[in-house]
Formats: sequence, structure tokens, C-alpha cells
Amino acid sequence: MGIRYTLGCTLSYSVQTPTVFIFNLEVARLRRHQDLVERLSITPGIERTSHTVPDINNRYFGVHAQPGPLTVHYEAEVTLDPHRADPGSVAETPVQHLPLDIMPFLLPSRFVPSDRLGDFARREFGYLYPGYSRVTAICNWIHANIDYRRGSSNEQTIASESLLLRAGVCRDFAHLGIAFCRALEIPARYVSCYAYGLKPADFHAVFEVYLDGRWWLFDATRQADLDGLIRIGVGRDAAEIAFCSPFGGEVDCGPVEVFIRRADGQEVPAMRTTDAISTEEPAPNAGAC
Repeated sequence: MGIRYTLGCTLSYSVQTPTVFIFNLEVARLRRHQDLVERLSITPGIERTSHTVPDINNRYFGVHAQPGPLTVHYEAEVTLDPHRADPGSVAETPVQHLPLDIMPFLLPSRFVPSDRLGDFARREFGYLYPGYSRVTAICNWIHANIDYRRGSSNEQTIASESLLLRAGVCRDFAHLGIAFCRALEIPARYVSCYAYGLKPADFHAVFEVYLDGRWWLFDATRQADLDGLIRIGVGRDAAEIAFCSPFGGEVDCGPVEVFIRRADGQEVPAMRTTDAISTEEPAPNAGAC
């Protein structure tokens, strides 16, 4: 049985010149996201276009806003029923057995220069037993050695800089985890989500790792419940799934309000799960050697 959540956000802007906005803030349509009910409103009422990316299910919508105030409000109810497994049963998939569509998540990307961190990753984690436990060890290392510090990075910070600074926010923790995994030939990708248990509530960044024919969730910040992550989008890194991307204009950003709560009203903190958690379906004909 899954847990039903109520979630959403309100974004406010002051548009100075005509601007195209592309948003990625709607709940991804996944089999593990059940009975999704949602409402999107834009003030002033202007026409929007939308697109869902095949296979990965990222949902984008765009508007062309004229000068003046702009407010986007999104609300949803969804039942999250994640797949659970014993972490000890989740093995790594050798590169020769990976589906070829996984290839982009093995390579360096804009914010994840995994090729520059290979020596460090192999020295720190290469000797560990392959599988879920090795990725957990990567998360443990990041949590122990990188300070979670608001304002310590910006939208241009890359993983190698976070390693040098030894500080960052959830975006940086995810990028660093992805970089270490890719350096060890473990496919990894960036995930944006609504995160139950995160305080204060905000858009949250975690990462997924492809092990044993399936994508599994990891959060090196340890600030939210792995089995309470409602996925918005996935990509090679944060550049591909920003919740808002404005183009061609001057925009002043207002407050961002995000919320997620249990639909039954219960707010008693639960013990954090020790299960391996996935909200993605297994890849056809994929598996460990």
C-alpha cells in the first residue's frame, strides 16, 4: 500500500520585458505515482504549450509572458507506491551488459566532470564491494565530508568545485554523487523532486543510480525520506531539469513556495527506511552478469 500526498508550489515573477518561460514542476507520470490528480493555474491567464519527454516522462510547459506580474500555481494529489528491495540483493551491472540508452549517464556532463574525478573516486571507493553498498558508501562519504551550507554555491558550481570547497546544497551533493558513480562506470542521473520530510519544504535534488537493471534513489544530504520522494524530472545534471528557465527577457524572481504533506493529515515523523527504493520500472531484458 502506498501513501497519498498533497503537494505543490507557487512561483512569482515580475516580468520587465517579454519573456519565454519553460517550467518543469509537474509530477512525472510514472506507474509508481498512482491516481494523480492535479491543477495548474497561471495568472494572468495566458496560453501555454506542453511536452512530455518519451521514456523519461519529464513534463515541460512553456508560456510567453508580457511585462507585468506572473504567478504560477500547481497543486497535486498522488499516491506514491515505491518498489522496495533488500540493499544487499542489488548488484552492479557490468558495462558490457548495460542497455545502450544508458550511455549518456556514464559520460561527463556540464556540471558533472566525472573524468576529472576518476583518480579520486577509484582511490576512495574503487576497492569497495560493487553494488548498492558501494553507492551508499559514496553517500556516506559526501555526507561526512561536505557541509550542507546555504549560499555556499550558485547555479554555475560544478561537482569538482564542490569537492574543493567541501560545501554545497542538495544540487551539489547530487552532482558530486553522480560524478563519483560515473567515474566508477556506474550510470547515474540527476533527479528533481518534491521531498516529504524535507524542512523547510523546497524543490529537492537527489540522484538515481542504475544497478541490477533498475534505477535506484540515493540522497547524500540525508534530509528527506527516500520513500517519500515524488519525482518531477531526471537528466544528466541540473541544467536539463531546472524548475524554471526564462529566455530572452528581464525578470525579477519573487518568492518560491513549495509544500508536501500526507493527504491523511498525519505528520508524525516515521523511522527512515533502510530499504533500497525505486520509483522507476526495470529496464526490459536488463540485469547484472
